[in-house]
Amino acid sequence: MTATANRQWTVRSGRVSLRVHRRTAVVAAALAVLCLGAVLASLLSGQYEISVSGVFRALGGHGTLQQRYFVNDVRLPRVLVALLVGAALAASGAIFQSLSANPLGSPDIVGFNSGATAGALICLVLLHDSGLLATGIGAVGGGGAVAVLVYLLAYRGGVGGYRLILVGVGINALLGAGIAYLLSRAELNDSLNAQIWLVGSLNGRGWDQVRILLVVLAVVLPVAFSLSRALLTLEIGEEPATSLGLSVGSVRRWAVVVSVVLSAAAIVCAGPISFVALAAPQAAKRLARSAGPSLVVSALTGACLLALADLLAQRLIAGAQLPVGVTTLVLGGLYLGWLLVGEVRKGRA
Repeated sequence: MTATANRQWTVRSGRVSLRVHRRTAVVAAALAVLCLGAVLASLLSGQYEISVSGVFRALGGHGTLQQRYFVNDVRLPRVLVALLVGAALAASGAIFQSLSANPLGSPDIVGFNSGATAGALICLVLLHDSGLLATGIGAVGGGGAVAVLVYLLAYRGGVGGYRLILVGVGINALLGAGIAYLLSRAELNDSLNAQIWLVGSLNGRGWDQVRILLVVLAVVLPVAFSLSRALLTLEIGEEPATSLGLSVGSVRRWAVVVSVVLSAAAIVCAGPISFVALAAPQAAKRLARSAGPSLVVSALTGACLLALADLLAQRLIAGAQLPVGVTTLVLGGLYLGWLLVGEVRKGRA
């Protein structure tokens, strides 16, 4: 490994050479440590108190029956789902923000998440099928249908970033009305269960959700990483990117598919948690000081944000556990206001 200009490291192994920006590597390492800290804090927190030594004994298969149950069956899968959902949402947001060249470009702003939510709700409310397979198919189908619709409506000899955002916001509003209609037509029990799910919650999440998210991330994230350089090239504009030999249409299609699948997997496993996909990529960009989408840092930032938000939701009110979606809505609303003020000052909104 060699250092180049004090800003990046070059790792060589045979004919393979990989350049790693020093600041990005340091930030990623710090975020990974923060994620581990959030995991430990989550395993320690709760009405049933467990010491640090008790947590490690339970993780090793020892300790009391109660310690093993609360650590291995309740708290550990919950915090892992938080980390994986946060990573999926943040990576999805980073891809779409790069694709639209707009910090407001996020799956939960332009309707992708609402489409996935509507698809999952159709299975939950109309088909009375709450299985992960059925809701997963519904979410991917709904998100994909909305993505195609937004793209077609925004296409005018090309897809401009702000035109894509405006069309997506309009579709998002229409889908909100559709979701409200679905809930009004549902049976009482189905409607109540759907309302809880719609807020976005990690309560009761277990190893089934962890396995689904691990499989999706293991398959989709490598595709996302392979698109990073093309997305960075695309940010200079369609015509310059085409002149450099980039297949703009193919990159856009693959980027949208990856973004939809990541957000749909997160929605199926935890409900439509808002603003993580919007805020995490921008925070990661500022931390890493990168020109384009830093998917590793974005994913780690999203994982940290959601794990810490869930920890806050569990401990904010004594004797009660708020859905994590409530916490992210409050924090995300403040962030969105700050972002809009910044865009207005720059004359772009």
